[in-house]
Amino acid sequence: MGTVGLAAAGQAAVWILAVCLALCLAVLIGSTAYFLRQWRKMDRILDRFQQGRSDGESSGLPEDLDIRETRESRIVSQLRRILSDARFREEQAVGEKDQVMKLLSDLSHQLKTPLANIVMDTELLQEASISGDEDRRREFLEHARSQADQMQWLMASLLKASRLENGMIRFPVESAGIKETIARAVSAVYGQAAAKKIALVVEEFQDFCLPHNPKWTAEALSNLLENAVKYSPEYSCVRVKIARLDLYTKLTVEDEGIGIEEKEYPLLFKRFYRGRAVEQQEGSGLGLYLAQLIAQQEKGYITVASKVGQGSCFSLFLPNV
Repeated sequence: MGTVGLAAAGQAAVWILAVCLALCLAVLIGSTAYFLRQWRKMDRILDRFQQGRSDGESSGLPEDLDIRETRESRIVSQLRRILSDARFREEQAVGEKDQVMKLLSDLSHQLKTPLANIVMDTELLQEASISGDEDRRREFLEHARSQADQMQWLMASLLKASRLENGMIRFPVESAGIKETIARAVSAVYGQAAAKKIALVVEEFQDFCLPHNPKWTAEALSNLLENAVKYSPEYSCVRVKIARLDLYTKLTVEDEGIGIEEKEYPLLFKRFYRGRAVEQQEGSGLGLYLAQLIAQQEKGYITVASKVGQGSCFSLFLPNV
C-alpha cells in the first residue's frame, strides 16, 4: 500500500510538472507572438517612414495600426513622435539648404559682371602704355572703385532681402510723424535726381502720426523714388502724394518715365527682375523687391499702375492702426 501511494504521488507530481511546463510554454509562446506582433507594427512604421522619404511624402507614419494602451503602445507612440520630428527636421534642413544654394547662385550671377570689370581695369592699369598717363589711370581706378562699391551694395542688399524674407529681421512699428519719414526718403535720392535735373516734388499736407518704422519705411519709399528717378528722362518731375484713407495711408510716387507694360505687373516685385525695356540699363532688380518685403513686415503692400510712354505710379499702403 505504501508503494502504491508513493507511485500515485509520483505520478501526480509528474502530471503537475507537465501541466506547469505546458502553461509556461504557452505563456512563452503567447508572449513571444505578442512581442513579435508589436515589433512587426514598429517595423511597418519604419518601413512607411522610409517609403515616405523615398517618395518625398510629407508623412510616412501609419495611423491605422491597432495598438492597445500598453507599455508597448507607448513605445510605438514615442517612435511615431521621434520619426515625425526627424521628418520635420529633415524637411527644414532641405529647405534651408535650398535657400542657401539659391542665395549663392544669385550672388554668383549678380557679382559676375562687376568682378569681371574690376579684373579688366586691373589688367589695363598694369599695361605699360598707360603707365605715364595719369588721367587714364585715374579713370580706370575710379571705374574699379565704382564696381567694387556696386559689389558691396549688392551683397548687403541681397543678404538684407534674404533675412527679411526668412523673418530673421524684425523691426518694431511705432506711431510717428510721416512727414519726417518722407523727408528722409527724398533726401536719400536727391543727389541722383539733381544729377538728371529731375524735380522731386512732395505735395503739401498736414503732418500726422502713422504706425510705422521711420527707418525702414523711409528705405522702402526711397527705393520707389530711386526707381522713378532711374527710369525717368532729364528735366522731368517725380511727385510724392499722400492720401489718408479709412483703413490705410497711401503714399504714392508718380514719375514721367518710360512706363511699364501691364503684363509685367506681377513680375515687378520678384527678386532681380528687370523689365524688358530696361534690361540694358544699369540696375540690380532688388529695389522694388526690398520695398515690398518691408511693406509686408509693416502689414502693408505696394501696387503699381502705369502706361507705356506716360510714366508709372507706385503706391505704398500702410495700415492706419
